[in-house]
Amino acid sequence: MNRNLIREDGHESPAGLLPLPGDNVAIATRRLEAGTRLAKGDTDFALNHTVLEGHRFTVASIASGEALLSWELPFGVALTDLEPGAYVCNQIILDALGQRRLNFVLPTAPNFKDHVKSHDLDETMFQAGQQTTPYGESATFQGYRREEGRGVGTRNYIVVLGTTSRTSSYARLLAERTHGKTTVRDDISGVVAVAHTEGGGSRTPNNRELLLRTLSGIFAHPNVGAVLAIDYGTEAVTNRMLKDYMEANGYPIDGVLHRFLTLKGVFQEQLDIGERQINAWLGPVGVARRSEHSCAHLRLALQCGGSDAFSGISGNPLAAWAVRELIRNGGSANLAETDELIGAEPYILKNVRDLKTAKRFIHMIERFKERASWHGTTAEGNPSGGNRYRGIYNIVLKSIGAAMKLHSDVQLDYAIDYGQPMKVPGFYFMDSPGNDLESIAGQVASGCNVIYFVTGNGSITNFPFVPTIKITTTSKRHELLSGDMDVNAGAYLDGVPMAELGSALFERTCNVASGERSTGEKAGHFQVSIWREWRQTNRSRTDQLLKTPEPEPHALAIIANDQPPLT
Repeated sequence: MNRNLIREDGHESPAGLLPLPGDNVAIATRRLEAGTRLAKGDTDFALNHTVLEGHRFTVASIASGEALLSWELPFGVALTDLEPGAYVCNQIILDALGQRRLNFVLPTAPNFKDHVKSHDLDETMFQAGQQTTPYGESATFQGYRREEGRGVGTRNYIVVLGTTSRTSSYARLLAERTHGKTTVRDDISGVVAVAHTEGGGSRTPNNRELLLRTLSGIFAHPNVGAVLAIDYGTEAVTNRMLKDYMEANGYPIDGVLHRFLTLKGVFQEQLDIGERQINAWLGPVGVARRSEHSCAHLRLALQCGGSDAFSGISGNPLAAWAVRELIRNGGSANLAETDELIGAEPYILKNVRDLKTAKRFIHMIERFKERASWHGTTAEGNPSGGNRYRGIYNIVLKSIGAAMKLHSDVQLDYAIDYGQPMKVPGFYFMDSPGNDLESIAGQVASGCNVIYFVTGNGSITNFPFVPTIKITTTSKRHELLSGDMDVNAGAYLDGVPMAELGSALFERTCNVASGERSTGEKAGHFQVSIWREWRQTNRSRTDQLLKTPEPEPHALAIIANDQPPLT
């Protein structure tokens, strides 16, 4: 019998699974009723409570004070002696489930507390890792070769860039007005708006450097054939600042068809000016043609959202398998979401390029915790209600599952700031928030030209000019959302070998990079959000924030409208 599977008498499919053989708790693959008899190897036991799909139960005796293990890493400490078959639950899970209409009885008290502590990097014991062995000859895809060292694009878009939030509406309206001019053409992917929420105020924002770096990376991205940057010229961040930043930091601005447009006068007339510029670019942008290139030019963003207990079992390991294949072909990948790696540091640092990179990674984790503390909160509150309902009990379990996007054979090569360019091939970690939209914008700014998005619940995130391949964690969820998802990693839970699924995903990635539209592209929806400003820059206001009373609720008055409807 497979040591990683938990069996139920009379059922062919497993009732539970262990991410690694040394775990002392298992994940339920379906709802299991109280009293259900299960077996792990020669050990036979019964469940003491009904266990929801994705939630955990013990498969070994655990003494009070001992660690609970998943992926052979501690995520909690037992509050009492536990025997095999105990429904594993902390207070957060009991609170979350208590708000839902359940038709079974929950445990009356938690049986473990969270285990979250800072990682102690012992520099004297550090050993440099080793990157997976490259292939002698690279796979290829059909992409757009860009000038000035911008790399190879997987798409050919005209971008209307709202430099700050104040020009977001203009960017959207102009893109909507002109997108139809490209739908009948095969040589231009489309006209899209990049509209966001940052930099539109009168004071200098705390994230101005980050914002300028992100906009610069978007401006020079290889998937961009031309860009029209829009401002009013009076914002805290302007086109002039953006142009100066790109020139000062070596972004290949001259390799991009572009115009900086400052809006003045009548809004409709400004839209007409923008439309004339888009029309003038259709010819030169359409000259670009796809040609064959090594997969060494692919830079893959690794993201997840709406995660569940199976994200770290099926979806993220599938992404990791394909990323290993990409690294072997000379390509690059970018892992993000700093706060969603808290607790997974031991796994990430098992295979890292050098001590400098390891120390930089740990610094970014600790810096994120500090920033959160300035605002009177902690990164440990990251898991959402949906995460918890689907079996992610705390930030450590979420982080360990998220870290499975990094294959154990693949070395962490570099740790970079948000939106910092990926200048050489390898596996990168990029400092960023747990918000997937904000994180993706930074990865795109770093140069990623394809996105993997792993989801348990079914997030439909897409980026305007970079194709997103959606990976679902279970077959049931994939069937429910087949119109929005691309790849069913849940097939692995159903018995399909990971190598088979991984090979198919890598092939699909090359096809999408070559122009095959992903499901999200066909749906035509996308979102952009850049890492929002940290409003606090130190602890000076933390006590004041914590003592701020909650606003009193009050009813809104309903005003009757006796006017007839507009016709």
